[in-house]
Amino acid sequence: MRVAREEQPCGLGLEVFDPAPVIVSVTRGPDHKLVYTNAVHDAIFGRRPLGEPLLRAFHELSSYPNFSWTYDKVYATRKPVRITEAPLVGVFPSLPDKRIFTFSLSPVDFGPDPEHDRGVLTVGVEVTEQVTATQRINEMSEERRRALQRFESLVRVGAQIVWVTDPHGGIIEASDSWEKVTGQTWEEFRGDGWLEAVHPDDREEAMASWKRAVAGPASLWEHTHRLRTADGTYRHFRVRAVPVREGEVVIEWVGTCTDVERQVQEARRQALLDRAAAATTGVGRLEDMLAALCHVIVPELADACAVYLLPDLPEAPELDEETPYVVDRVAAATREGMPVLAAHRQVRFAPHSVFAQAIRRRRPVHHTFPPGEPTLGMVSGSTERWMIESRVNSVVLLPLIVDGTVAAVLSALVTGDRAPISASDVALMARMLEHADVPLAHAIEFRRTQRVALALQRSLLAEAPAVPGLRIAARYRPSPAAAEVGGDWYDSFVLRDGAPVLTIGDVVGHDLPAAVTMSQLRNMLRGLAVDRQEPPGDILRRLNIAMEALCVEDTATCILARIEGREDRGWQFHYSVAGHPPPLLVTSEGGARFLDGARNLLLGVLADVPRTSAIEPLPPDSTVLLYTDGLVELPGEHLDEGLERLRRLAGELAREPLDTFCDELLAQLASNGKDDIAMIALRVGDSGEPTLDSALE
Repeated sequence: MRVAREEQPCGLGLEVFDPAPVIVSVTRGPDHKLVYTNAVHDAIFGRRPLGEPLLRAFHELSSYPNFSWTYDKVYATRKPVRITEAPLVGVFPSLPDKRIFTFSLSPVDFGPDPEHDRGVLTVGVEVTEQVTATQRINEMSEERRRALQRFESLVRVGAQIVWVTDPHGGIIEASDSWEKVTGQTWEEFRGDGWLEAVHPDDREEAMASWKRAVAGPASLWEHTHRLRTADGTYRHFRVRAVPVREGEVVIEWVGTCTDVERQVQEARRQALLDRAAAATTGVGRLEDMLAALCHVIVPELADACAVYLLPDLPEAPELDEETPYVVDRVAAATREGMPVLAAHRQVRFAPHSVFAQAIRRRRPVHHTFPPGEPTLGMVSGSTERWMIESRVNSVVLLPLIVDGTVAAVLSALVTGDRAPISASDVALMARMLEHADVPLAHAIEFRRTQRVALALQRSLLAEAPAVPGLRIAARYRPSPAAAEVGGDWYDSFVLRDGAPVLTIGDVVGHDLPAAVTMSQLRNMLRGLAVDRQEPPGDILRRLNIAMEALCVEDTATCILARIEGREDRGWQFHYSVAGHPPPLLVTSEGGARFLDGARNLLLGVLADVPRTSAIEPLPPDSTVLLYTDGLVELPGEHLDEGLERLRRLAGELAREPLDTFCDELLAQLASNGKDDIAMIALRVGDSGEPTLDSALE
């Protein structure tokens, strides 16, 4: 204790402050003479001269008028004053660093006359550490607040919704953004209630994915699913969430939802366009191409889709509003579980139907109506019944225009509670047709050309000869891989002596020159066969000589056969083969063998070389089959394998009617689809009037 001797307070035991761990000082009188300081005071502020007025004892504070003013106030009013968190820096040499103190100044009496003998007791506590810690806490709190504000602002830039869950994945905080987007209240949203806003088709997979993330060590969960918005529609949202950890323990999850409907629809649109392009690339047959396009549209854009091909009437005038449209439904697809919409069917549309409108307007026609309640008369009767039964709610018809003409119409329908076809869906389907325009145009033109070719081919094939006791059937299937007229032909006619003739041949090539050569050979062969009664080999020799002059660069294969009566009232097969696959003889018991006699070089080589003929008796009810190589050839396979396959199947069909015999051979053997096929079959002993049954596929 340091006490000024002449200022020893009367009855004031200042020694009690000596061990105090706080700053203690005492001043006396109105000029505030310093009369006491304890050890803590001296350690902090240095030893100050006792008995001196305060401003002289603390000369460093002479420039701080508030210092003495505070003492004056306590002395005069006899009321205590508290100074909190006073920073002292650069004031005292003993305090080079910033130190913070809290001071309490209280009045104190020194004698029996308190009016004139009193002073001020000062108690101080250093609070530097406490204030610094508090400031740091406040600073950290402010930093956290600002960081949270930045985080929330950043999140809101890229996300429409922010949410928080407990460690187990249940929602624990209300989200104004979730309620604004989905319309769910906090009570509906909390816990697992958010699942009710997820599309029913996405709900199970979304929940399973979320549970896996919560249960595992995932550092990020991402998922895209549809959410029901406040207006009742569904939109795609990308959901992302991260765990918040304290050490290794997850205490909560924070997540966002971002509307990605536009991106999803654009990706879906591009994927469908790519699928449509792929579906129509490298497909030869128009029907296959259109069927593939229907299966791209169903079920992504519609529940049912069909394509109707208009008749090939390029020179016909426009049909008026009183004329119905009769078209071929060449392709169709329906969603699983729906009534089947049969393809390959002729359909009639009324002139006032939406189908007719699409053709006349040459642009899409789009209608929406309550499920199962189409406008009466808008489609054909059978289609209308199908639409009612299937609860169709919308339909669109898109005309496919080729070379300025409506060549086909695509129809798409949506059923039941599914959202009706939208304008964007119509635009996408129209774009799909645009992307497929070139291959579709080629396929349609190919089909038209092929139909013309088939008509020409039909005109070159034979009519029926009338020969009692014989039946003749023929089949022709053009190559689906080429639109031009092929070089295969068959013929049958009766000579002047009454003998019927069968012939079949194949000119190399699948183009118009091959067809012209085929026509020339067929006509020349008829003339040569009628001109003289001679063996078939001699007739083929003369044909070969004619080819040297008329068809210099062409080659062909051929079989020429006379069906001759025998004295025992039976029949015999008198034939010659020019480089052609051998005739097949099939007995009624199922025995089948190739006739290998009279084999000669093909036509178009070695003109004046003699050609042989052969005669084969025909058992009762037997069948002779002439055919072209398209029936037996397969890519990468030896011809002998195809011939053996034909022999076995023909034996199995021996007892079938001749029409069935031919149809089954064509159906089961014509599998490569790359060459023309011609067949002509003769059956001995069939009852009824003989006819030539010709079928052109």
